[in-house]
Amino acid sequence: QIDDVAKRAKVGVGTVYRHFPTKEQLLDAIVREHFEAIAEMARGALEAEDGWTGFCQMIWSAAERNAADRSLCEVMSARDKSDVVAECGLAAMTEELMGRAKAEGAMRADAGAFDVPVIMIGMSAVMQTLPGEEPWRRHIQLMLDGLRAS
Repeated sequence: QIDDVAKRAKVGVGTVYRHFPTKEQLLDAIVREHFEAIAEMARGALEAEDGWTGFCQMIWSAAERNAADRSLCEVMSARDKSDVVAECGLAAMTEELMGRAKAEGAMRADAGAFDVPVIMIGMSAVMQTLPGEEPWRRHIQLMLDGLRAS
């Protein structure tokens, strides 16, 4: 509830509504902040020596962030936020990392940026279904192994 959000943020309900007239707008702002943080991780991953290492670094960093906030991860997996991913530059950086990894022969030639949401939404489903950290980590590793060139 917005009352709970205001209390937790130590502001008045009016302040929350002034900045976020609807719950949807509040949620959009939280999701945008989340993807902007992952985009910052991707910027760091672009500095990796090779594309595959950078791509894996970005995926693992994003997975760790998602695992730290499972409720947000659930919300994100139920909505298409590709517009936010593009606006914050994450889509372009992901494509760059994947392009480098493919050019180096480390990633399957048929891999595409659309595989990343599949990995992350799958991770969310694993986290909701199976307790603990090991299952979602195994999921990420299996997905990365599937994208690796043979």
